[in-house]
Amino acid sequence: MIDVQNSPDDRNVPIDRVGVSGLSYPIVVLEPDGGRQNTIAQLSLSVSLPADRKGTHMSRFIEVIDGHRGEITMRTIPSILADLRERLSTDRARIEVKFPYFLERTAPASGKKALMNYECQFHGEVHGSEDDFVVTVAVPVNSLCPCSKALSDHNAHNQRGTITIDVRSARDEEGKPQIVWIEELIAIAEKSASAPVYPLLKRDDEKHVTHEMYANPVFVEDMVRNVAVKLREDPRIAWFRVHAENQESIHNHNAFAEVEWQAP
Repeated sequence: MIDVQNSPDDRNVPIDRVGVSGLSYPIVVLEPDGGRQNTIAQLSLSVSLPADRKGTHMSRFIEVIDGHRGEITMRTIPSILADLRERLSTDRARIEVKFPYFLERTAPASGKKALMNYECQFHGEVHGSEDDFVVTVAVPVNSLCPCSKALSDHNAHNQRGTITIDVRSARDEEGKPQIVWIEELIAIAEKSASAPVYPLLKRDDEKHVTHEMYANPVFVEDMVRNVAVKLREDPRIAWFRVHAENQESIHNHNAFAEVEWQAP
């Protein structure tokens, strides 16, 4: 049959990224204790396309992913990218993996347990001899406004926000990215806010969280700085970006702050 995608194109426009997105697929996420968590990810796979080639072969993206069924983890992403480059005859390939990650959380006073989900992403790319891997974790948090506390006699307004952390790992002696666990990033984000967000709270827990927030007021500026200080101390991290955003409770807008850092 005629291979239309491989026919020539005379417009002289190379394409940076072309591929498939919105692909739901089961993946495995490695846990620090050696466990493996199964979840469902939304995948985006892409490659570059030379200026002289009309199109790419979309079906081959699915074939590559299906060839790694049950083994889509942060450790296998390099081999997936290598397969994409080979199957699609290109120099550049990228994969984005968005997935919910679940942790059991314990309420601070009652001890009640329930599952909490965190939105996470893996970004992997290979271009020529260069490769890249970034982990992203979005952590819901509570914050209490320091200004409101200073102005009020007995109260202060609070809000729920999100701290999003992107991390690029430093390389080990073999040139592989060092693992920075999702759980570690979640813990840093929660400790940088006024209080964590919990999936289940009884009345004693609500009292505990309310008091904890009042004792630890923070602006969005404080939160990104708190996270940045911790991440800069970690030798496993070569680059990070921290974005904190509050859904303001007494304003008709959100407040945000962002910090980016590259290891010297």
